[in-house]
Amino acid sequence: HEILANRGIATNVVNLASWELFERQPESYRESVLPTALALRVAVEAGIRQGWDRYTGAEGGFVGMAGYGASAPGDVAFRNFGITADHVVNEFMRLKR
Repeated sequence: HEILANRGIATNVVNLASWELFERQPESYRESVLPTALALRVAVEAGIRQGWDRYTGAEGGFVGMAGYGASAPGDVAFRNFGITADHVVNEFMRLKR
C-alpha cells in the first residue's frame, strides 16, 4: 500500500481473515468492503490461490504459493515463494495495464 501510495496510486487494503464470517454479512456491508466498482484486485495469501478468485474475480491477481513443501523462517519462505511487497506491486501494475 505504501509503495503504491508513494507512486500516487490510491489503494484499499482489506484483511479478509474469515471468508465464512464475511459471507454472513449483509450485501451492503460486503459491497462497502469490496466494491464491485473496484475490480482491480490482488489477493495476498501465505498459501495457495484456491478460493480467492471468488473475491478477486477471474482476472484478479494473486501473490502466494503455487504448492506446499518448503519450510524455513517466515521471511526466507516469503522471499522464496515471492510473497513480498515488491511482488504485490508488480502484480498490481501488471493488472493495471
